[in-house]
Parts: sequence; C-alpha cells; structure tokens
Amino acid sequence: MATLRLVLVLSLALCCFKLVADPNKQQLRIIALAPHIVENLYTIGAGEQIVGTVEYADFPAAANDIPRIGGHQGIQIEKLLALKPDLVLAWKTGSKAEDLARIKSFGIDIIYSDASEVDKVPNELRRLGELTGREQSAEQAALEFEQKIAVIKAKQQGKSKVAVFYQLWAEPMMTVGKNTWINQLIEICQGRNVFASSRTDYPLISIENVIVAKPEIIILPNEKSQAQQTVIDWTQWPEVPAVKHHQFISVNADLLHRFTTRMLDGLADMCTKIDDSRVAIKEAQ
Repeated sequence: MATLRLVLVLSLALCCFKLVADPNKQQLRIIALAPHIVENLYTIGAGEQIVGTVEYADFPAAANDIPRIGGHQGIQIEKLLALKPDLVLAWKTGSKAEDLARIKSFGIDIIYSDASEVDKVPNELRRLGELTGREQSAEQAALEFEQKIAVIKAKQQGKSKVAVFYQLWAEPMMTVGKNTWINQLIEICQGRNVFASSRTDYPLISIENVIVAKPEIIILPNEKSQAQQTVIDWTQWPEVPAVKHHQFISVNADLLHRFTTRMLDGLADMCTKIDDSRVAIKEAQ
C-alpha cells in the first residue's frame, strides 16, 4: 500500500513538473519563416519571442511590428544573423532550400513545421509549446481546435457530395489537387474536388478543362496579394453548371490557406456556403 502511495505521489509530481513553464525556453530568440508559424506562436503566448519573420506574417496585429528578413523569394541571411536567433522555425515549401542550408551552416538550429494535414494542427501547437516552454497554453489551444473541428465534421457528416472547382488563381488559372490542404477542407464540407485526380498538387488548367469537369460550385478565394488578380467573366460559359445556376462562393483565403486555429472560422464559413449552394442546386433541378 505504501509503495502504491509513493508511485501515485511521484506520478503527480512529474505531471505537475511538466506543466511548470521553462524560463530558459521562454527566453529563446526565434525567427519564424512562415506566417502560420508566427500566428501559432502568438496563439500559445510565445509571440514576443519572435525577433524576425517574413512578408505576409500579418496576424495578429502585433506581428506587423516584427522585423522582416525576406519572403518566398528568398531570405536575407545577413539580416537574419544580425538578429542573433537561438532557433529558426521554418516550412520547407515556404523557403528556398539553399537559404535553409546556409542558415544551418552557421550552426543555427532549424526546426520544421509539418503543415500538411488538418488534423495535425493540434500536434503543431503542442510541439511549439514544448519548444517555447508553454506546454499548458499550447495544450489548451490544441484541445479547443480538436473540439471545434469535431463539431464541424459532425455537422457535415452524411450530406450529399457536390462537385467543386476551387479557383486558386485566375491567370494563369490554377487549382488544387488531391494532396493539398485546401482539398482536405473541401472534403470536410462534403465537396468533391473536380480536379482531385490531377497529377500535380497545384495544376495549371484552362477554361476548357473547367467546362469538361462540370463543377456545380465555383469557389473564389479572396487573398491578399501585391499583384492585381485577373477577374474572369464566367457568364461567357453558361454550359458550366455552376455558372448556369449562379453558384459562386467567396471565401477568406487569409483564414483557409493558413495552418492555424483561425482556419476553423474559414472552414465553417465555407461549409455553410456550400450547404446553401447544395440547397439551391437541388431546387434548380
């Protein structure tokens, strides 16, 4: 009995020990090389540790004050070194491989974000919590995410599939394939991506491809960009079911395209709009 009591006491002590913030980790100087990494660090309360980041890292508002050291086109290594980071958090598809190799050559630790699957967002938050000594707040954020996405999935369960074309970019026209973050979100909303079978993740397509694919809904993401987006006059192609029945959906790309907890707001909005279109399509038949 005494042995059992000792084991219980030690287990409780270890549990509590894990929840104690590590002051050394909370002092790490971090450079975050992707907007979603910046946002997730702020979510768990580690935003003040970021000493440098990249363009488009604009949420929350405080992130706009972080020094910029480059973007998708390249990292300014001299600026990065001047900030004396203890740790660099990167996203392999968001930075040039040669830039990451140079950073590593200076003996700076690089840890990579696994921004690939929707259900991995909680793991990402927990991992950031471990790195920054903020396990407790990270665990809370992770649990909230898991609960919210479970509710969204439950609401969509069993609904009829609708054919969807996600117009990622207008010129050149680009969409999303099966192995993409956006495709996962479309599937959660019970949409069927008409270009899911594409050989590449972000295929370049034509108007003719869309006509043949016959989407019932066309999704148009509103995205912040320095380049002016071309607007396609889809009314010229009434043979497309989505055009014929006026089923165009506008979504917030700033929410949907980022591997963060705010994505759930964008996902819920897109699912609601697809639901509305589903009803309208059925009534038109």
